[in-house]
Amino acid sequence: MESVIEGKPEVVRLSLTVLLAEGHLLLEDVPGVGKTMLAKALARSIDCSVRRIQFTPDLLPSDVTGVSIYDQQRKEFEFKPGAIFAQIVIGDEINRASPKTQSALLESMEERQVTMDGQSYELPSPFMVVATQNPVEMEGTYPLPEAQRDRFMARVSVGYPSPEAELRMLDVHGGTSPLDDLRPVAHAHEIVKLVDAVRTVHVAEPVRRYVVELVAATRNHPDLRLGASPRATLHLLRAAKAAAALAGREFALPDDVQSLAVPVLAHRLLPTAQAQLNRRTSEQVVAEILHRVPVPTAAPRAAARPAPAMPPAAPPGMPPMPPVEYGRQPPGVRRV
Repeated sequence: MESVIEGKPEVVRLSLTVLLAEGHLLLEDVPGVGKTMLAKALARSIDCSVRRIQFTPDLLPSDVTGVSIYDQQRKEFEFKPGAIFAQIVIGDEINRASPKTQSALLESMEERQVTMDGQSYELPSPFMVVATQNPVEMEGTYPLPEAQRDRFMARVSVGYPSPEAELRMLDVHGGTSPLDDLRPVAHAHEIVKLVDAVRTVHVAEPVRRYVVELVAATRNHPDLRLGASPRATLHLLRAAKAAAALAGREFALPDDVQSLAVPVLAHRLLPTAQAQLNRRTSEQVVAEILHRVPVPTAAPRAAARPAPAMPPAAPPGMPPMPPVEYGRQPPGVRRV
Protein backbone atom coordinates (compact mmCIF):
# COMPACT_ATOMS: atom_id res chain seq x y z
CA MET A 1 0.00 0.00 0.00
CA GLU A 2 2.89 2.37 0.72
CA SER A 3 4.09 1.83 -2.86
CA VAL A 4 0.83 3.45 -4.00
CA ILE A 5 0.29 6.09 -1.29
CA GLU A 6 3.51 8.07 -1.09
CA GLY A 7 4.65 9.55 2.21
CA LYS A 8 1.64 8.51 4.32
CA PRO A 9 2.73 5.50 6.40
CA GLU A 10 0.58 6.53 9.38
CA VAL A 11 -2.56 6.55 7.22
CA VAL A 12 -1.75 3.11 5.82
CA ARG A 13 -1.11 1.73 9.30
CA LEU A 14 -4.39 3.14 10.61
CA SER A 15 -6.34 1.53 7.78
CA LEU A 16 -4.77 -1.85 8.61
CA THR A 17 -5.57 -1.31 12.27
CA VAL A 18 -9.25 -0.76 11.44
CA LEU A 19 -9.25 -3.85 9.21
CA LEU A 20 -7.89 -6.11 11.96
CA ALA A 21 -10.23 -4.55 14.55
CA GLU A 22 -13.30 -5.48 12.46
CA GLY A 23 -14.23 -1.86 11.89
CA HIS A 24 -15.06 0.47 9.04
CA LEU A 25 -12.96 3.37 7.81
CA LEU A 26 -14.07 6.86 6.79
CA LEU A 27 -11.66 8.89 4.64
CA GLU A 28 -12.51 12.58 4.67
CA ASP A 29 -10.52 15.19 2.78
CA VAL A 30 -10.59 17.51 -0.19
CA PRO A 31 -10.74 15.99 -3.69
CA GLY A 32 -7.59 14.74 -5.32
CA VAL A 33 -5.47 13.71 -2.33
CA GLY A 34 -5.77 9.94 -2.88
CA LYS A 35 -8.75 8.83 -0.79
CA THR A 36 -10.10 6.43 -3.41
CA MET A 37 -6.58 5.33 -4.29
CA LEU A 38 -5.99 4.34 -0.67
CA ALA A 39 -9.22 2.35 -0.56
CA LYS A 40 -8.36 0.55 -3.81
CA ALA A 41 -4.82 -0.20 -2.61
CA LEU A 42 -6.21 -1.80 0.55
CA ALA A 43 -8.70 -3.84 -1.45
CA ARG A 44 -6.12 -5.07 -3.96
CA SER A 45 -3.67 -6.04 -1.22
CA ILE A 46 -6.11 -8.72 -0.05
CA ASP A 47 -7.29 -11.62 -2.18
CA CYS A 48 -11.01 -11.17 -1.55
CA SER A 49 -14.17 -9.91 -3.22
CA VAL A 50 -14.32 -6.15 -3.81
CA ARG A 51 -17.23 -3.94 -4.85
CA ARG A 52 -17.18 -0.23 -5.52
CA ILE A 53 -20.25 1.99 -5.12
CA GLN A 54 -20.28 5.48 -6.57
CA PHE A 55 -22.69 7.42 -4.39
CA THR A 56 -24.74 9.97 -6.33
CA PRO A 57 -27.93 11.91 -5.51
CA ASP A 58 -30.05 9.51 -7.61
CA LEU A 59 -28.67 6.31 -6.03
CA LEU A 60 -31.41 4.16 -4.48
CA PRO A 61 -31.18 1.98 -1.37
CA SER A 62 -31.95 -1.10 -3.46
CA ASP A 63 -28.82 -0.40 -5.52
CA VAL A 64 -26.82 -0.94 -2.34
CA THR A 65 -28.62 -3.77 -0.55
CA GLY A 66 -30.33 -5.58 -3.42
CA VAL A 67 -33.85 -6.12 -4.69
CA SER A 68 -36.39 -8.93 -4.95
CA ILE A 69 -37.43 -9.69 -8.54
CA TYR A 70 -40.45 -11.79 -9.47
CA ASP A 71 -39.53 -14.89 -11.47
CA GLN A 72 -42.22 -15.63 -14.04
CA GLN A 73 -41.20 -19.25 -14.55
CA ARG A 74 -40.96 -20.28 -10.90
CA LYS A 75 -43.80 -17.99 -9.82
CA GLU A 76 -41.87 -16.60 -6.85
CA PHE A 77 -39.65 -13.70 -5.87
CA GLU A 78 -35.88 -14.07 -6.18
CA PHE A 79 -33.43 -11.92 -4.27
CA LYS A 80 -30.72 -10.24 -6.32
CA PRO A 81 -27.85 -9.17 -4.02
CA GLY A 82 -26.62 -5.61 -4.27
CA ALA A 83 -23.13 -4.17 -4.20
CA ILE A 84 -22.92 -4.48 -0.41
CA PHE A 85 -22.39 -8.25 -0.72
CA ALA A 86 -18.60 -8.16 -0.86
CA GLN A 87 -15.76 -8.47 1.63
CA ILE A 88 -14.32 -5.03 0.90
CA VAL A 89 -16.88 -2.38 -0.09
CA ILE A 90 -15.57 0.95 -1.36
CA GLY A 91 -18.13 3.72 -0.99
CA ASP A 92 -16.88 6.65 -3.05
CA GLU A 93 -18.16 10.11 -2.03
CA ILE A 94 -20.68 8.66 0.38
CA ASN A 95 -22.01 12.07 1.43
CA ARG A 96 -23.21 12.88 -2.09
CA ALA A 97 -26.10 10.44 -1.74
CA SER A 98 -29.36 11.26 -0.02
CA PRO A 99 -29.85 10.34 3.66
CA LYS A 100 -32.32 7.66 2.56
CA THR A 101 -29.59 5.87 0.62
CA GLN A 102 -27.01 6.40 3.33
CA SER A 103 -29.28 4.67 5.83
CA ALA A 104 -29.18 1.52 3.68
CA LEU A 105 -25.71 0.86 5.11
CA LEU A 106 -26.72 1.00 8.78
CA GLU A 107 -27.75 -2.63 9.21
CA SER A 108 -24.90 -3.93 7.07
CA MET A 109 -22.20 -2.06 8.98
CA GLU A 110 -23.49 -2.95 12.44
CA GLU A 111 -25.01 -6.43 12.14
CA ARG A 112 -23.16 -7.59 9.00
CA GLN A 113 -26.37 -8.73 7.37
CA VAL A 114 -29.09 -7.47 5.03
CA THR A 115 -32.79 -7.97 5.74
CA MET A 116 -35.06 -8.02 2.71
CA ASP A 117 -38.74 -9.06 2.68
CA GLY A 118 -38.49 -10.48 6.19
CA GLN A 119 -35.45 -12.64 5.46
CA SER A 120 -31.88 -11.94 6.60
CA TYR A 121 -28.86 -12.57 4.40
CA GLU A 122 -25.44 -12.88 5.99
CA LEU A 123 -22.55 -10.86 4.59
CA PRO A 124 -19.18 -12.51 3.87
CA SER A 125 -16.30 -12.42 6.32
CA PRO A 126 -14.17 -10.39 6.64
CA PHE A 127 -16.41 -7.43 5.89
CA MET A 128 -15.21 -3.82 5.79
CA VAL A 129 -16.62 -0.61 4.38
CA VAL A 130 -14.07 1.96 3.27
CA ALA A 131 -15.96 5.17 2.51
CA THR A 132 -14.65 8.45 1.20
CA GLN A 133 -16.33 11.80 1.61
CA ASN A 134 -15.61 15.41 0.81
CA PRO A 135 -15.86 18.10 3.49
CA VAL A 136 -19.40 19.26 4.16
CA GLU A 137 -18.54 22.72 2.85
CA MET A 138 -18.16 21.28 -0.67
CA GLU A 139 -21.05 21.82 -3.08
CA GLY A 140 -23.55 19.00 -3.48
CA THR A 141 -22.78 17.15 -0.24
CA TYR A 142 -25.09 15.90 2.50
CA PRO A 143 -23.80 15.67 6.07
CA LEU A 144 -23.71 12.13 7.38
CA PRO A 145 -26.23 11.52 10.16
CA GLU A 146 -24.92 10.79 13.64
CA ALA A 147 -25.97 7.14 13.46
CA GLN A 148 -23.97 6.70 10.26
CA ARG A 149 -20.82 8.38 11.58
CA ASP A 150 -20.96 6.38 14.79
CA ARG A 151 -20.70 3.11 12.85
CA PHE A 152 -17.34 4.08 11.37
CA MET A 153 -14.56 3.02 13.71
CA ALA A 154 -12.14 5.74 12.63
CA ARG A 155 -11.97 8.81 10.44
CA VAL A 156 -8.71 9.87 8.85
CA SER A 157 -7.65 12.73 6.63
CA VAL A 158 -5.04 11.84 4.04
CA GLY A 159 -3.74 15.38 3.68
CA TYR A 160 -1.37 16.84 1.13
CA PRO A 161 1.93 15.04 0.57
CA SER A 162 5.31 16.55 1.32
CA PRO A 163 7.27 18.05 -1.62
CA GLU A 164 9.61 15.04 -1.64
CA ALA A 165 6.72 12.56 -1.64
CA GLU A 166 4.93 14.53 -4.37
CA LEU A 167 8.11 14.46 -6.47
CA ARG A 168 8.34 10.67 -6.10
CA MET A 169 4.65 10.49 -7.00
CA LEU A 170 5.41 12.19 -10.32
CA ASP A 171 8.03 9.54 -11.09
CA VAL A 172 5.84 6.59 -10.08
CA HIS A 173 2.40 7.78 -11.20
CA GLY A 174 3.53 9.75 -14.21
CA GLY A 175 3.48 6.88 -16.69
CA THR A 176 1.18 4.14 -15.38
CA SER A 177 -0.95 3.58 -12.33
CA PRO A 178 0.85 1.72 -9.51
CA LEU A 179 -2.38 -0.18 -8.85
CA ASP A 180 -1.73 -2.19 -12.01
CA ASP A 181 1.35 -3.79 -10.45
CA LEU A 182 -0.18 -4.32 -7.01
CA ARG A 183 -0.63 -7.97 -6.11
CA PRO A 184 -2.43 -9.51 -3.11
CA VAL A 185 -0.18 -10.32 -0.17
CA ALA A 186 -2.85 -11.95 2.03
CA HIS A 187 -5.93 -14.10 1.52
CA ALA A 188 -9.31 -13.58 3.10
CA HIS A 189 -8.97 -16.62 5.36
CA GLU A 190 -5.63 -15.27 6.60
CA ILE A 191 -7.28 -11.99 7.52
CA VAL A 192 -9.90 -13.93 9.49
CA LYS A 193 -7.13 -15.69 11.43
CA LEU A 194 -5.45 -12.35 12.13
CA VAL A 195 -8.73 -10.94 13.41
CA ASP A 196 -9.09 -13.92 15.75
CA ALA A 197 -5.54 -13.33 17.00
CA VAL A 198 -6.31 -9.67 17.71
CA ARG A 199 -9.24 -10.70 19.91
CA THR A 200 -6.84 -12.55 22.22
CA VAL A 201 -4.74 -9.46 22.97
CA HIS A 202 -4.79 -8.81 26.70
CA VAL A 203 -6.03 -5.47 28.04
CA ALA A 204 -5.40 -4.88 31.73
CA GLU A 205 -8.09 -3.38 33.93
CA PRO A 206 -6.30 0.01 34.34
CA VAL A 207 -6.16 0.37 30.56
CA ARG A 208 -9.83 -0.55 30.21
CA ARG A 209 -10.71 1.96 32.90
CA TYR A 210 -8.62 4.57 31.07
CA VAL A 211 -10.68 3.99 27.91
CA VAL A 212 -13.92 4.42 29.84
CA GLU A 213 -12.70 7.62 31.49
CA LEU A 214 -11.69 9.13 28.14
CA VAL A 215 -15.08 8.44 26.60
CA ALA A 216 -16.94 9.64 29.71
CA ALA A 217 -14.99 12.92 29.61
CA THR A 218 -16.45 13.67 26.17
CA ARG A 219 -19.99 13.44 27.57
CA ASN A 220 -19.33 16.06 30.25
CA HIS A 221 -17.17 18.52 28.30
CA PRO A 222 -18.66 22.04 28.13
CA ASP A 223 -17.65 22.48 24.46
CA LEU A 224 -19.56 19.39 23.29
CA ARG A 225 -23.30 18.96 22.96
CA LEU A 226 -22.96 15.28 21.96
CA GLY A 227 -20.32 13.01 23.43
CA ALA A 228 -19.09 9.59 22.37
CA SER A 229 -21.38 6.58 22.60
CA PRO A 230 -20.74 3.19 24.25
CA ARG A 231 -20.05 1.89 20.75
CA ALA A 232 -17.14 4.32 20.64
CA THR A 233 -15.78 2.76 23.83
CA LEU A 234 -15.81 -0.67 22.21
CA HIS A 235 -14.25 0.65 19.01
CA LEU A 236 -11.46 2.39 20.90
CA LEU A 237 -10.68 -0.78 22.84
CA ARG A 238 -10.67 -2.97 19.73
CA ALA A 239 -8.50 -0.52 17.83
CA ALA A 240 -6.00 -0.43 20.71
CA LYS A 241 -5.81 -4.23 20.67
CA ALA A 242 -5.20 -4.24 16.91
CA ALA A 243 -2.50 -1.57 17.26
CA ALA A 244 -0.78 -3.65 19.94
CA ALA A 245 -0.89 -6.73 17.71
CA LEU A 246 0.62 -4.80 14.80
CA ALA A 247 3.40 -3.70 17.13
CA GLY A 248 4.13 -7.33 17.99
CA ARG A 249 2.75 -7.24 21.52
CA GLU A 250 0.27 -9.53 23.24
CA PHE A 251 -1.00 -6.76 25.50
CA ALA A 252 -2.30 -3.23 24.96
CA LEU A 253 -0.73 -0.13 26.49
CA PRO A 254 -2.12 3.34 27.26
CA ASP A 255 0.05 4.59 24.39
CA ASP A 256 -2.08 2.54 21.97
CA VAL A 257 -5.22 4.19 23.31
CA GLN A 258 -3.74 7.69 23.12
CA SER A 259 -2.54 7.28 19.52
CA LEU A 260 -6.02 6.22 18.38
CA ALA A 261 -8.23 8.48 20.50
CA VAL A 262 -8.44 11.32 17.96
CA PRO A 263 -9.26 9.25 14.82
CA VAL A 264 -11.71 7.04 16.75
CA LEU A 265 -13.56 9.66 18.81
CA ALA A 266 -13.37 13.02 17.02
CA HIS A 267 -15.83 12.33 14.18
CA ARG A 268 -18.55 11.24 16.65
CA LEU A 269 -18.55 14.47 18.66
CA LEU A 270 -20.71 17.53 18.04
CA PRO A 271 -19.33 20.87 19.29
CA THR A 272 -21.63 23.46 20.78
CA ALA A 273 -22.51 26.64 18.92
CA GLN A 274 -20.18 28.66 21.14
CA ALA A 275 -17.32 26.27 20.47
CA GLN A 276 -17.92 26.59 16.74
CA LEU A 277 -17.83 30.38 17.04
CA ASN A 278 -14.53 30.04 18.86
CA ARG A 279 -13.36 27.68 16.08
CA ARG A 280 -12.85 24.83 18.48
CA THR A 281 -12.70 21.54 16.59
CA SER A 282 -13.49 18.10 17.91
CA GLU A 283 -9.87 17.09 17.44
CA GLN A 284 -8.76 19.89 19.76
CA VAL A 285 -11.28 18.84 22.40
CA VAL A 286 -10.07 15.22 22.30
CA ALA A 287 -6.46 16.40 22.58
CA GLU A 288 -7.42 18.46 25.63
CA ILE A 289 -9.15 15.46 27.21
CA LEU A 290 -6.06 13.33 26.62
CA HIS A 291 -3.99 15.93 28.41
CA ARG A 292 -6.43 16.18 31.32
CA VAL A 293 -7.33 12.54 32.05
CA PRO A 294 -4.56 10.90 34.12
CA VAL A 295 -2.72 8.08 32.40
CA PRO A 296 -2.58 4.79 34.32
CA THR A 297 0.84 3.82 35.56
CA ALA A 298 2.31 0.50 36.57
CA ALA A 299 1.77 -0.46 40.21
CA PRO A 300 4.93 -0.30 42.34
CA ARG A 301 6.50 -3.64 42.98
CA ALA A 302 6.39 -5.04 46.50
CA ALA A 303 9.62 -4.71 48.44
CA ALA A 304 11.63 -7.90 48.41
CA ARG A 305 11.79 -9.73 51.71
CA PRO A 306 15.25 -9.79 53.33
CA ALA A 307 17.05 -13.09 53.05
CA PRO A 308 17.11 -15.14 56.29
CA ALA A 309 20.25 -14.70 58.35
CA MET A 310 22.69 -17.55 57.95
CA PRO A 311 24.26 -19.06 61.12
CA PRO A 312 27.84 -17.90 61.74
CA ALA A 313 30.54 -20.17 60.48
CA ALA A 314 32.40 -22.24 63.05
CA PRO A 315 35.93 -21.08 63.99
CA PRO A 316 38.82 -23.04 62.47
CA GLY A 317 39.47 -26.33 64.29
CA MET A 318 36.04 -26.41 65.91
CA PRO A 319 33.29 -28.84 64.83
CA PRO A 320 30.30 -27.19 63.22
CA MET A 321 27.35 -26.43 65.45
CA PRO A 322 24.38 -28.74 65.01
CA PRO A 323 21.25 -27.15 63.54
CA VAL A 324 18.89 -25.76 66.13
CA GLU A 325 15.34 -27.00 66.00
CA TYR A 326 12.96 -24.40 67.36
CA GLY A 327 10.92 -25.68 70.25
CA ARG A 328 13.51 -28.28 71.24
CA GLN A 329 16.49 -27.96 73.58
CA PRO A 330 19.92 -28.52 71.98
CA PRO A 331 21.72 -31.61 73.26
CA GLY A 332 24.28 -31.07 76.02
CA VAL A 333 22.57 -27.90 77.29
CA ARG A 334 21.09 -27.99 80.76
CA ARG A 335 18.10 -25.81 81.43
CA VAL A 336 18.72 -23.36 84.29
